[in-house]
Amino acid sequence: MAVTYSAAVKTNRLSNVVDAIAGKTYASGTGVGAAGTLVIGTSALSGATGVLATITLQNPPATVSGSVMTIAGTPLSATAGATGTAALAELRNSSGTVIVSGLTVGTTGTDIIISSTSISSGQTVTLSSGTITHG
Repeated sequence: MAVTYSAAVKTNRLSNVVDAIAGKTYASGTGVGAAGTLVIGTSALSGATGVLATITLQNPPATVSGSVMTIAGTPLSATAGATGTAALAELRNSSGTVIVSGLTVGTTGTDIIISSTSISSGQTVTLSSGTITHG
């Protein structure tokens, strides 16, 4: 049987994710915070491997409404540092620690929506939207 969380718990869990990306203290949301990043990569994305582009997020990096976390300030852009096909993304804090991994990337119907998944080094990569929905 699947685990089911109350609406309040879902909201609190996602709020903790936002705080972690911003480097704030969990549960209290205290601290100044710092801009985290959205790292877009190939299907081999892991650490420094497979990274195509790194987009700096706002501080705070996202908003939470109910069971949905939405990346703030979109559209956001960055210059690609490598060439490849975007498939996965990670949300990291300002120290580079991965907070959320395994995010899907595409032009529609994925966690992270970008203008094109075919990325060339030097190209501008634009994040149209990004959401995480708590199950």
